[in-house]
Amino acid sequence: MNRAKYTLKPLRYALGASLFALIAIPQVEAQDVPEGMKKITSVEGITEYQMDNGLKILMFPDPSKPTATVNMTYLVGSRHEGYGETGMAHLLEHMVFKGTPGHPNIPQELTEHGARPNGTTWYDRTNYFETFSATDENLKWALDLEADRMVNSYIAKKDLESEFSVVRNEFESGENNPFRVLLQRVASAAFEWHNYGKTTIGNRSDIENVPIDNLKAFYQKYYQPDNAVLTVSGKIDEAKTLAIIQEKFGKIPKPARKLPVSYTVEPTQDGERFAAVRRTGDVQMVACAYHIMPGSHPDYPAMDVLVEVLTAEPNGKLYKNLVDAKKASSQYGFGFALHDPGFVYFGAEVLKENSLDEARAAMLATLDSAAMKKPSAEDVERAKASILKNWDLQFRSSERVGLGISEYIAVGDWRMAYLFRDNVRKVTADDVFRVAQQYLKPSNRTVGTFIPTAKPDRTEVPEAPDVMALVKEYKGEAAMAQGEAFDPSPENIEIRTTRIEKANAIEVALLPKQTRGNVVAARMTVRLGDERSLMNKGTIASLTASMLDKGTKDKTRQEIKDEFDRLNARVNFFGGNNQAGVNIETTRENLPAVMKLVADVLKTPSFDATEFEKLKQEELAQIESQRSEPQAIAINEYRRVTSPYPKGDIRYVATFDEDVADLKGATIDQVKQFYKDFYGADNASIAVVGDFDKDEIQKIIDNQFGSWKSAKPFTRIASPYQAVVAQNKSFETPDKANSMFVAGLNMPLQDSDNDYPALVMANFMLGGGFINSRLATRIRQKDGLSYGVGSQFNASSLDKNGSFLAYAIYAPENAEKLEQAFKEEIDRAVKEGFTAEELKAAKSGYLQQRQVSRAQDASLASTLSNNLYLDRTMNWDADFEKKIEALTPADVKAAAAKYIDYDKITVIKAGDFEKARKDQPKKDNAPASMGGNPKK
Repeated sequence: MNRAKYTLKPLRYALGASLFALIAIPQVEAQDVPEGMKKITSVEGITEYQMDNGLKILMFPDPSKPTATVNMTYLVGSRHEGYGETGMAHLLEHMVFKGTPGHPNIPQELTEHGARPNGTTWYDRTNYFETFSATDENLKWALDLEADRMVNSYIAKKDLESEFSVVRNEFESGENNPFRVLLQRVASAAFEWHNYGKTTIGNRSDIENVPIDNLKAFYQKYYQPDNAVLTVSGKIDEAKTLAIIQEKFGKIPKPARKLPVSYTVEPTQDGERFAAVRRTGDVQMVACAYHIMPGSHPDYPAMDVLVEVLTAEPNGKLYKNLVDAKKASSQYGFGFALHDPGFVYFGAEVLKENSLDEARAAMLATLDSAAMKKPSAEDVERAKASILKNWDLQFRSSERVGLGISEYIAVGDWRMAYLFRDNVRKVTADDVFRVAQQYLKPSNRTVGTFIPTAKPDRTEVPEAPDVMALVKEYKGEAAMAQGEAFDPSPENIEIRTTRIEKANAIEVALLPKQTRGNVVAARMTVRLGDERSLMNKGTIASLTASMLDKGTKDKTRQEIKDEFDRLNARVNFFGGNNQAGVNIETTRENLPAVMKLVADVLKTPSFDATEFEKLKQEELAQIESQRSEPQAIAINEYRRVTSPYPKGDIRYVATFDEDVADLKGATIDQVKQFYKDFYGADNASIAVVGDFDKDEIQKIIDNQFGSWKSAKPFTRIASPYQAVVAQNKSFETPDKANSMFVAGLNMPLQDSDNDYPALVMANFMLGGGFINSRLATRIRQKDGLSYGVGSQFNASSLDKNGSFLAYAIYAPENAEKLEQAFKEEIDRAVKEGFTAEELKAAKSGYLQQRQVSRAQDASLASTLSNNLYLDRTMNWDADFEKKIEALTPADVKAAAAKYIDYDKITVIKAGDFEKARKDQPKKDNAPASMGGNPKK
């Protein structure tokens, strides 16, 4: 559960363009619509219905995926909160997971059904969703759950008493983040009266003191069918689903109450405003916000294009004037498409040794110039191509549409998604220039200083238009092409996959199938060097991989980006240590050209010196930003303790200081030499999954990579089990509201061992699942000590080297309580084991989660590529899942007792424990030393 995340790409990417259908979706005839329900309209494969009680329903069938998504959007967010109620919408989001009379243990049910669930709260809406294997039983369960918790959630005082501290813990984790703190301060300074100036997490005192009766009243007012939109997408029978919805939701009466209308209008800003934040941190930041139109306004797409023109890398004006000019290490910008007039936000990170004043001056000068000089048609078209590409690719997934459409529902109507797309296509350079002139005025912005203005030049922000008038006659385009009903079982995947494996040549796995929108995913991995040849080359290996897409011998970085955008391709190059590679997502018709461009990037990088210096600055800023962060400190130290390789070894875990020194000492010549020595495809693997011509792609792979050989040989670097002495360490992070707890141990185990399946299940029940694992139930649900708590387990496929790791974020004053609770749950699992009921539910949930993962083409491509390297087929997965099914509670208990010993567990904590001790002088809340050897 979480608030909507701040991202550098606006929510506009939730939906996209469509193509003609390959497989027709059966249409629901008028006579098939259940009584008490009527059909409203249909646009590009999405059909809207409305029930007599006011509930709106959106149906989006997609037979190409073996999954379905149920998403419930309530038109209530932080905008609707009153005085003393800040954070109430978000707190309520947490509370409705606490159960109903019909569903008393919602987290347990979510895990048993193998669902991928969550809830999010934003300014104008709250939503809950579950993605699960598309079975009739799962669909009926999910719809019954959402109908039940719409009006029957407990909202009990006992649950509030534990949950408010969890939400407060989430609040404190945000207080650790300089980016989020600065954004909150700027927004609160920009909005004097409207609730968009208040963060959705709320005010600490409101969170801690909200009366349960107030929360119940808020719930009963807004959680009603006439204030909700239900979206069901994926592999569904529309007529049957409508009948289930009528059965589950039809019994809920339309409420007699009338919802209040928001009437607060933010006054026109009458001068530049300033917000300053002084906290512990390692990277300077400068930001700027402007009031803009509502998301439903016809000018909003032009504003989105303006943001892209200014911030796109590497051709955006802000990027050139800040990053290229070495005044900042990074820059960004994004607009908020909201129901009421909202804001657009720009920012930059600046290293400590650089001048913040110079960066701020450069940023404001660049933004001011946008209102003085019209952008080129080329820049505008490039920005539009990037926006529409992401938008189009997102729409090809019914799961993404089912979730992302909540944002447009909150703006006023789901069809605004399509109007946005249409209007982006129409945007011209004149439109972009006009909105820049209207909104990017000094009197309309909030930055780091306040400057009185003798003659204010104010901006009148328009009200939201009549959305129903905008969408009334809207028909949209033809529905997108549908894919086949693909069975993601290991057996079927194995039958459908073609492998080409040759010694000293690239290995290939191809799985062609029809997909929605003709989408295809691919993953290629190149393996490099050996233990000796890679000595002292860890940083250079990472930098080399990061430089691949920064230019080729005949294409600039911008030209590469433009071409991928033109080809509707999302391409990500990655790498470090002894491997590099690329992930690809595009469409059938573009895959051949994309593969050739990827080959060009991999085989002919230019390694431009200027781009290299920019990359180093970005990497340095990233390291510096982590120096005082509890999570980064704890995880880095844990890795150093449990992976004790000598300095210079490719497996060595460096300190922050060592990383900085290595980066500063790296040269472009070292990168060029590393590439020359190690890059080639003779130890590479590639997997392609989706809609493509198998023979054509195989030929391209052979032609492009068949003769690409590395100068130095590849030999696998073993990672054997290392028994380390358990330690218990504590690190002070002054002025940080949240703390980080990391604990775990190494195990002499690999994934082919008999005990591996049992340990997978032990970890799933102990710290996996969805907030109903043993650790989450105790530490989050019962004790209310942590917002995020869980555990991980993995084992190598090639070496006897496994690991168990647990983590939690928490308030520093709760350090002793959290560590004690963790120890008790570990001891209980080892000594008492797990019940037959727990194991049965865990098996069901875990195996369904694996099936859902195999239904994602990108994930499946990664699995197939890795299996080529391991010399495995999907028969291994089928056999592994049979072993999971055969497990007994005794098997799980025996494995846990054999491998997990609390006295061998290393515990690392980072937080402001000194302040916690001072705030509670009568209690010693220093981090306890339980497990391992205390080390001060």
